[in-house]
Amino acid sequence: MTPRIVDLRRGILEKNDVLAQSLRLQFSEAGVRVSNWVSSPGTGKTALLEALLSQAIENGTRAAALVGDCATDNDAQRLARSGAAVRQIVTESMCHLEGDMIAAHLDGWDLNDLDLLVIENVGNLVCPTAYDLGEDTRVALLSVTEGEDKPAKYPQLFHSADVIVITKTDIAAAVEWDREAALAAIHAVNPTAPVVETSSRTREGVSELLNTLLTPSRQLQEAP
Repeated sequence: MTPRIVDLRRGILEKNDVLAQSLRLQFSEAGVRVSNWVSSPGTGKTALLEALLSQAIENGTRAAALVGDCATDNDAQRLARSGAAVRQIVTESMCHLEGDMIAAHLDGWDLNDLDLLVIENVGNLVCPTAYDLGEDTRVALLSVTEGEDKPAKYPQLFHSADVIVITKTDIAAAVEWDREAALAAIHAVNPTAPVVETSSRTREGVSELLNTLLTPSRQLQEAP
């Protein structure tokens, strides 16, 4: 990579970081918890998010979601069935979300009316890791169908995560998921982040995940 490209990338990231800090201040002043969900395509994050938003609405938690995809608004239409406020961000082939996209799609929403905002990032384990979106909680998702060594292959994402979520646990036996090996791989790169095991189909772990996302990150770090 040439110095010119390095300088350009650094400039882009610095600009994004400034905007992310502004977003973080807005979120903090409004008292809304914000999580940024990152995973590979097919991990089941949209299905899990639908279950989580439905649980939030049932509990009286004021929840909303911003959904990033390269094309279509399919996920936003699906998530709207939960009753939560949902907006689609179409990146037009960009492999990640950036702070200016979040800021633009918040227009018209009163953050004071929300308890929880979930940002579903574009399916990608590499690019989204570099971009701060002003979230207080970064969530890395790992499906039982992906292999237990995924955290070792993509350590930057799993190391930077505040919460790690395992999805599709209802089919763990069918795919011969080695739970202990997966937990060992997770803890090798991130020994402190809580791990929440979930199934969108059975709703296992959904309430636990919701409570985790509503907990300040400092308390998550201090939890035993």
